[in-house]
Amino acid sequence: MTSYEWIWQTGPELDPAGLYTLLSLREAVFVVEQQCAYQELDGRDLAASTHHLQVLAADRLAATLRLLAPDPVNQPVSIGRVVIHPAHRGGGLGHDLLRAALTRIESLWPGSNARLSAQAHLQAYYGRHGFEPVGEIYVEDGIPHIDMQRP
Repeated sequence: MTSYEWIWQTGPELDPAGLYTLLSLREAVFVVEQQCAYQELDGRDLAASTHHLQVLAADRLAATLRLLAPDPVNQPVSIGRVVIHPAHRGGGLGHDLLRAALTRIESLWPGSNARLSAQAHLQAYYGRHGFEPVGEIYVEDGIPHIDMQRP
């Protein structure tokens, strides 16, 4: 059984090597594996209001996600850039990752809703964590997605 270390950091707390590592994993999965040509660098990773969860196995990044704080107009917290290294898939890490994100959201922004843009084939997966579809399926970067929200 793999032992994991769970680390939360805000954008300014990321050191250059840590930022490079999480961007590398996101690029390897989203751009290369899933063949999505998109602008990965969106200017949000280093914001003080952005919270990154990094899950390490033997000092190597196994999974990561980020939380974008709710915007001032009472918008929900955004969960995004959810990615698990291929070597760590299939053992429940994704569910643990999502539970950790929901716990963090409740700790930082009590009572806030959470939203995410899910790949459509993962709708039931996120549904297991209380997310409900909002709107219709749409294609983003060549992959069907659906917006989901957790009240």
